[in-house]
Amino acid sequence: MAEPKNMIVAQSGGPSPVINNTVRGIVETAREMSEIGTVYGGFHGIEGVLKEELLDLTAQSPEEIALLRTTPAAGSIGTCRYKLKDWQNEDFDRIMEVFKTHNIGYFVYVGGNDSMDTANKVANIARERGLDVCGLGGPKTIDNDVGDSEFKLIDHTPGYGSTARYWSNFIQMSNEENNGSCPADPVLVCQAMGRKIGYIPAAARLADPNREMPLQIYLAEKKVTLEQIQHNINECLKEHGRAIVVVSEGLEIEGLEIPEEFVVRDSFGHAMLSSSKITIAQMLVNALNDDKFKLAVKGAARCNVPGTHQRNDIVHASNVDLTESYYVGQKAALMAAAGEHGYMASILRADRENYTIEYGKAPLSEVANSERHFPSDWITECGTDVTDDFVKYARPLIGDNWVSVPIIDGRIRLAQLDKIYADQKLGSYIPQADRMKAPE
Repeated sequence: MAEPKNMIVAQSGGPSPVINNTVRGIVETAREMSEIGTVYGGFHGIEGVLKEELLDLTAQSPEEIALLRTTPAAGSIGTCRYKLKDWQNEDFDRIMEVFKTHNIGYFVYVGGNDSMDTANKVANIARERGLDVCGLGGPKTIDNDVGDSEFKLIDHTPGYGSTARYWSNFIQMSNEENNGSCPADPVLVCQAMGRKIGYIPAAARLADPNREMPLQIYLAEKKVTLEQIQHNINECLKEHGRAIVVVSEGLEIEGLEIPEEFVVRDSFGHAMLSSSKITIAQMLVNALNDDKFKLAVKGAARCNVPGTHQRNDIVHASNVDLTESYYVGQKAALMAAAGEHGYMASILRADRENYTIEYGKAPLSEVANSERHFPSDWITECGTDVTDDFVKYARPLIGDNWVSVPIIDGRIRLAQLDKIYADQKLGSYIPQADRMKAPE
C-alpha cells in the first residue's frame, strides 16, 4: 500500500461565522481516511505555506477540533489577503518546495473567488511540475458571490446564511428602538457589507417578510440619486412617521460619491468601505440632516454601521449554515481521498419548494474569479426593496433555532489549538509581493 500523502488546508479572505466548521469537517473526515496522512493548517493562509508555518491539525485533541464548530472567524489557523499573481514565479517555486519537503499530496483552500483562483493556480502548477497534488476548494463568503448567477455551480456559500440571520435579527431589534425613539430620531440608516452585490442588505427583508415595517433597502446593483433617496424617505415619513433605511456599503448615490482618497483598499485592490475614512451611511445621514434639506417630520436622522461583527458573531449564526459548512468540508476531504483534482465542494438545492440540498462539486476553473450577480428580477421596480422570490430563496438558510454555544464561567468556550508546527526544513522566506513591485 502506498504511503499516505499529507494535506494542507488554509483559509483566505474575510472570515465568516462558520469558516472554522468547514476546517473541522476537513480534519475530522481526513483523520478517518487511510489515503491522507497528517493534516496541516497553513497559518494565515497561503502566506503560512510560503513561510513554512504549518500547524499540525492532526496532533490537536479531538475536543478542541470539535469546538471549531462554535468558534467563529478565522483565529484558529488564521487567514490572509495575499493574492498569487502570474508574475510571482518565486512564490510558486517556494510553494512547490514546501509541498515536496512535507510530502503534500492534497491542498484545500477555503475562501471566496480569489481563493478558488489561488487553489486552481497552485494545483495546476504542481501537476505541471510532476507533483501528484490534488488541489481542491472549500467555498466561503458572507457575500454569497461565489459561483454563477443561475445557481448551477453552487446555490449559496457557507457564511451567507449566518450573516443573513444576523441582519434579520439586527433589523428586528433596530425596528424596536426606532419605533420607540422616533419622535427624536425618526430615520435610522443602517449600512450592510457588500461592495458590489446585494445579498447581505437584502437579508434585512427577512426581518419583515410581510412588509409591516417602514423599511427601505438599497442594493449596490441599483444606483440612486440623492434627490430620489431623500424623496423616498420623506414619503415614508409622511406615511409612517419614521423610516429604517438599509444601504449597501457599495451603494452609489449620485451627489454623494466618496472621494477616492478616502477609500481604503486591501491587497487585492478591493475597496474596504467599512474601513474607509467616511461611509456612505454617514454621508447620507449628513445630507438628510443638512439645513438645505428638511425631513417631513421633526427630529434627525442617525446611522448605525455594523462592522466585522456581521462575520464573527457565533451567537447569531444559523444552524443550517453550520451544518452545511461542515459537510462541504467533509466533501472536500472525501474528494481528496478519492484522488479528485481541480474541484470546489459545492452545495446544490435539490428541491426549491421543500428546502433540501445535496453536496456536489464545481470545477475550480469555472469558479475561479467568478462573480455571481444578484438577480435583477429580485429587486422591486421601485428599487427600494427585494421581492418575495428572494425571501423564498433566503429564508431556509437562516434556520429557526439558536445555536447552542458552550459557556464556561460566563465566557464562550472557544477552540484553543496547541501551537504544534511541522519542523521547518527550508530557509526563511519573505513572500514575493511583500518585497517586489509587480512588473509594468
